[in-house]
Amino acid sequence: MLDALIGNSRKKEIFSKSLDAYMARNRAISSNIANATTAGYQKREVAFEESLAKALSGGLKGSRTDSGHLQLGGGSVSSVKHEVVRSWDPTLASGVNNVDIDEEMADLAENQIAYKLILQRLSGHYKKLNAAIGLKSIQ
Repeated sequence: MLDALIGNSRKKEIFSKSLDAYMARNRAISSNIANATTAGYQKREVAFEESLAKALSGGLKGSRTDSGHLQLGGGSVSSVKHEVVRSWDPTLASGVNNVDIDEEMADLAENQIAYKLILQRLSGHYKKLNAAIGLKSIQ
């Protein structure tokens, strides 16, 4: 209850889910880079942003009264999960498998920037809370 009074728990949940997805994406990209010369290896990707955007979008909401019913609306942030999928692409970017090392390195850099951004936002959130608790100004 105290958490709901002093902090935006939905924002922290979004940050937490995002950090988990970015870490999983980092592992997938690292695996892709490590297996760039492995014959038949299928590139791994992490799907996350689309399901988060769907959960955050407004619009029509509904509740399921039976597990057999389809979900109506975007759902809640707590139901958002990242998913590691194998990219099926019959073209062989490297001549051995579907991993393009240049693309993977660019994706790794982009993912690291996004991860650091979320960490900075979360850190700023906790700095504000700490300052408010200690009755200090934020620098």
